[in-house]
Order: sequence, then C-alpha cells, then structure tokens
Amino acid sequence: MPHGTPADTTPDTTPGRAASAAAGGGTRLRVTALAATLGVAALLIHNGITGTPGPPTADNSGTTPTGGSAPLTRSTPTWIRIPAIAVNARLIGLDVSPTGELDVPPADRADVAGWNTDAVTPGETGTAVIAGHVDNKRGPAVFYDLGKLGTGRKIEIHRRDGHTAVFTIYAVRTHPRDNFPSTRVYGPTGRPELRVITCGGTYDEHTGYSANTVVYAHLTATR
Repeated sequence: MPHGTPADTTPDTTPGRAASAAAGGGTRLRVTALAATLGVAALLIHNGITGTPGPPTADNSGTTPTGGSAPLTRSTPTWIRIPAIAVNARLIGLDVSPTGELDVPPADRADVAGWNTDAVTPGETGTAVIAGHVDNKRGPAVFYDLGKLGTGRKIEIHRRDGHTAVFTIYAVRTHPRDNFPSTRVYGPTGRPELRVITCGGTYDEHTGYSANTVVYAHLTATR
C-alpha cells in the first residue's frame, strides 16, 4: 500500500523479515476499512494463557504532547528498547496480504515484535505501528508489561541507517476490541508518532482478549 514516502531500497537483511503468522501458529489480523487506507490494522492477537494472571492493565493516563524532534527519512527499524519494562527485542517486518490481513509475529517467538512494512517507519512523519504478543501458550511474551507504562517514559527504536529514534509516551489506553478507535490510533498527526500495541482487557479461551493496550508516543530525540 502506498504511504507517501519512497521505499528503502537497501536490501532487507533483518532476521525474520515478512514472517508469516501461519509459520508460528499465530493469527492473521483483519484490517479495517480505515486501517487499510492508513496501512495498519486494529490488532487482535489471541494467544492467551488459560488459568494464569492477566497482563497489567493500562491506567488510561494521558497528557498533551509538547516539543518534538525533526522527522527522519525512511529506514528499516531493527530493534525496540523500552527500558521502563525491560523490553529489548528484535523487530521483524509484518506484511499486509492482498485480502487485507496483517501478519503478526509467530506465536512461538515470544521475544520478538513486528512493524507494519506498509506504514511509515518509526521516525518518519506519520504514524508508525509496532505490534507484539502479550503472551503465548508458554507464558508472558514481549509486550506483557506494556500496560505498566506511564506518560514520560521512553521508547527507543534502532534503525538500519544507524540512527536511534527516541519516542516519549504521552498516553496509554485500553481500547475495547469491539469499539476500536481506528482514527484516533492510526490517524495522521502531522509529525512522527509511534503506536505500540498488544492485547489487553480480560481473556476468554473461546474469544481471546477483550481489548487492545495501545501506547501513544511521539518523536522527541534522535541519536
């Protein structure tokens, strides 16, 4: 899908590029009409653990973002760090299929997250999206503690061009699966923004998680 910026023409050597959810027993994600326009999906990942404590719940805190950093050009993200919750994970590319479904990281790869290759890359003007599992059948996964984050915390995205894009969190929300605010989550903001998304709410073994935890952040520094 077009995203208004030239593609990175450097060959992609990121391990796990375009990993199919089917390869790991994961669930492909249906892209809503609005999300398809924006090149992203309302993420509904259903790999919960039956009979174990649920992930931390977001406190739905938020502030008005201030300041910011100049946007970067397109470059493949390779790694995500969220020091406040000890996330230090490889990023793989997630593709959108011709039928409008977004792949998710393989269910057996609890230690990786993925970025939507049809959207902007983190640091470009626009809304970049990173998704990961909250858990799998063996236990907590990469974004299990995402709901613990609060405003002011930092997210670092390492990029293939050698830059690190540093984002500051300005809101953390839990959005019900059946009332997901696609425009709010994925809509254009006129500056470099990042959404980090996983499952949240309550878990049912038949229907999966009831909500998504969404972290909203904007670019505040580049290293």
